[in-house]
Amino acid sequence: MKLATLKDGSRDGRLVVVSRDLSRAAPAPQVKTLQAALDDWEAIAPELLALAQRLDAGMIAGTLEFDPAACLAPLPRAYQWADGSAYVNHVQLVRKARGAELPPSFWTDPLMYQGGSDSFLAPTEDIPLAEESWGCDLEAEVAVIIDDVPLGATAETARAAIRLLVLVNDVSLRHLIPAELAKGFGFFQSKPSSALSPCAVTPDELGAAWDGGRVHRPLLSQVNGVPLGAPDAGVDMTFDFPTLIAHAAKTRRLTAGSLIGSGTVSNRGPDGGPGAPIAEGGVGYSCLAELRAVETLRHGAPRTPFLKWGDRVRIEMLDETGRSIFGAIDQRVAPVS
Repeated sequence: MKLATLKDGSRDGRLVVVSRDLSRAAPAPQVKTLQAALDDWEAIAPELLALAQRLDAGMIAGTLEFDPAACLAPLPRAYQWADGSAYVNHVQLVRKARGAELPPSFWTDPLMYQGGSDSFLAPTEDIPLAEESWGCDLEAEVAVIIDDVPLGATAETARAAIRLLVLVNDVSLRHLIPAELAKGFGFFQSKPSSALSPCAVTPDELGAAWDGGRVHRPLLSQVNGVPLGAPDAGVDMTFDFPTLIAHAAKTRRLTAGSLIGSGTVSNRGPDGGPGAPIAEGGVGYSCLAELRAVETLRHGAPRTPFLKWGDRVRIEMLDETGRSIFGAIDQRVAPVS
């Protein structure tokens, strides 16, 4: 099933079930918010699924036309946002471009940071940018929303806790990152609010594309209508979602409604190298930093600028028939007034 949160004037919105073709929606009568559903998932999910089946069968009168512009993020705020860097190829390329070696441990021990979860941007909400000089970038990712996970959970325990999946635009301010990391205390100002796709979907909505730990579909991103990336999210994912969840739970229990991100989706080229832009027949890149890293390796310097005011970003994933699975993240970069 597909779930979304409509604007209703409150902080956390109104939970709705969305039809498989993303055309219609019906309010969930059992609970008001997605977090409330996650808090009692075993009891609430079967009722939501029954509603979704009736909706898809055209058995519900008075349904709403589904409009992503009327949506908040599925979880407008969450208890946890822990973002991994499961595609080590991405980290390797960015480090190589600045002449830094990749520590061998990066291939065996996941990278992860704790991001801000108090406010997620809606799927069509502007990306607020106070200064263009900060180097605003998109990062197209997949994330899972989980149930409670105990401290010290195994990957198998973690796998059973995956409830929903969403797409993420993990907005990054690239020119603020170096100074923050140099302090040795991690990201904060350089990682503002991320955006989530209109819908969060249960794993069965992905069909054979979901193997229990990875999503085997291209993740499409565009800047100003020009394709930037179409890497397959199931390829070159060094650490799958159960591994990332277990990593996060090594020293703490995780609460229902926590999000665990994949990090920027990135594929190697056929020769094992950095790959090529879409315009050259490659699968491209899921962020501008990776494209700029490849440009630096090829030409000695980056050629593509970071996002400017007025630029538009679109992130989407289609099923094998070409139908949108999550709906699209479709945002404009806007100055802060």
